[in-house]
Amino acid sequence: MKTALICGISGQDGAYLARLLLERGYTVVGASRDAQRTTFENLEKLGIRERVRMVSVALNDFRSVLHVLDANEPDEVYNLAGQSSVALSFEQPVETLESISVAVLNLLEGIRFLKKDVRLYNAGSSESFGETGNVAADENTPFRPRSPYAMAKAAAFWQVANYREAYGLYACSGILFNHESPLRPERFVTQKIVHGACRIAAGTQKVLELGNLSVQRDWGWAPEYVDAMWRMLQQPRADDFVIATGETYRLEDFVEEAFRLVGLDWRKYVQTDPSLLRPTDLAVGRANTSKARDKLGWQAKFKMRDVVREMVAAAQEEMKLEKSK
Repeated sequence: MKTALICGISGQDGAYLARLLLERGYTVVGASRDAQRTTFENLEKLGIRERVRMVSVALNDFRSVLHVLDANEPDEVYNLAGQSSVALSFEQPVETLESISVAVLNLLEGIRFLKKDVRLYNAGSSESFGETGNVAADENTPFRPRSPYAMAKAAAFWQVANYREAYGLYACSGILFNHESPLRPERFVTQKIVHGACRIAAGTQKVLELGNLSVQRDWGWAPEYVDAMWRMLQQPRADDFVIATGETYRLEDFVEEAFRLVGLDWRKYVQTDPSLLRPTDLAVGRANTSKARDKLGWQAKFKMRDVVREMVAAAQEEMKLEKSK
């Protein structure tokens, strides 16, 4: 039986990954900054809270990281922690850099220091690519980050690559494009759109204010993406992979689909709010996923419209439960 340590287990990906690993017979240890006070709401929603052992760790403190690694002796470490909002990173650039880049460095150095056979997965981001135009980004596409979040993720990616090459650590990064689910917080635009459409249809909200609707992204289904993470750590040699659906859509398409599913014309309810525009943003996110398909045997089954359908259904069910209370 393997032991997996998941840093950032309270988030969307952490919860789905924990469920996947439990189904595959792992002992799962969940790391949070304060395990005594964190609610782990997503684990509760998936019905697995009691099956996960929780520990507290400050990833920006090397001694704390060292202690957690030594005390729990994980076979696999999944680093999904850190400030995860691109928009918020413009307001909190220092905290973003520290929570992502310093955390990864401490994990890498901790594994190297303890000299244990540990495999590390690091959550990278397609935001690191920056603007690639209509060229589909793959594992060899240069990084040109355009936000503090993207810069932090790019730095963490190269730290992983350096420790893999310099010290022979089994460490890899998944360069994940946008992936969504009902576990997304509403501060993320996809969940804001879904809940806004459902509330407008229910008569509890009048309009939905959004930023730039012309941006294009590759949206996938988070429960599928955590399977790709696991597959990366099962390879004979550590390597980095782009994970995406391979299909790109405008944010306007996402909005249109969400409103269509609740029987509304989005153009009557959506307004543009200039305050929601970012200082710099990516016009198009496009991915080449051939390496993941060929080497991992992984390919996305859910595409954008499937994702929206599942999220809308979950939001409507949530509203029904709240109304019945």
